[in-house]
Amino acid sequence: MELREFRAVLPSTQTEAIRRARAGAPEGTCVVARAQSDGRGRLDHTWASPPGGLYLSAVFRTPTFRSSLLSLAVGARLRSAFDSEFGVSSSLKWPNDLLVPSPGRPRKLAGILVDQVPSPTLGSACVIGLGVNVASPNDSFPSELRDRVAALADFLTPPPSLEKVEEVAVAATRSAVRALDSTTGGEAILAECREALHGVGRRASVDATRYGIIRTLGDEGELWLDAPTGPFAVFAGDVVVEEP
Repeated sequence: MELREFRAVLPSTQTEAIRRARAGAPEGTCVVARAQSDGRGRLDHTWASPPGGLYLSAVFRTPTFRSSLLSLAVGARLRSAFDSEFGVSSSLKWPNDLLVPSPGRPRKLAGILVDQVPSPTLGSACVIGLGVNVASPNDSFPSELRDRVAALADFLTPPPSLEKVEEVAVAATRSAVRALDSTTGGEAILAECREALHGVGRRASVDATRYGIIRTLGDEGELWLDAPTGPFAVFAGDVVVEEP
């Protein structure tokens, strides 16, 4: 049985969904808020969550094939869904953001956060959090983010409803999780991730300490870069792509 819990405001949908997963929430449980007071991004970064965006976290059984690909797989399927449903093209920035083209540099449209926790009903649960900028006014974001974010409303008039975006996003997330439950599906979605990867052929920094040219994704979702000293893989860290 799937359960959807809606709140106007929550500190964090991810924190609440993790609590429910640990308590035995059934697969498909989804926590949705119209705003977050303490939204969480990757590496414990704050996720700005003003009204007008979609903020949700869903509970699934951890897939059996390369669960390390989850954030990328969800991003790839979300990218395809937004293209087909709304005609909005984006690219997949390693390891968990969707970027849309913009003068100067691409801007962030959506982000994905994945936590894996023990579950008494699912064994191992993956809690997948999504933040999608749908129609939040640009001035509702902190000043330092305003030139770095984009919304679906920038491309569509009128913008899609939050309910429609939620429907599309949950279906894309479920599709990604299901794909990683088989070798064939996992290989297919890895190919999708590689095709969608942002910055291939461009110079990038890793934690502002290592530099290289982005080459491809590895089989476990690691990012491979070429440096003068040879290729190296990144499994975690903050990657900044040098834009044209």
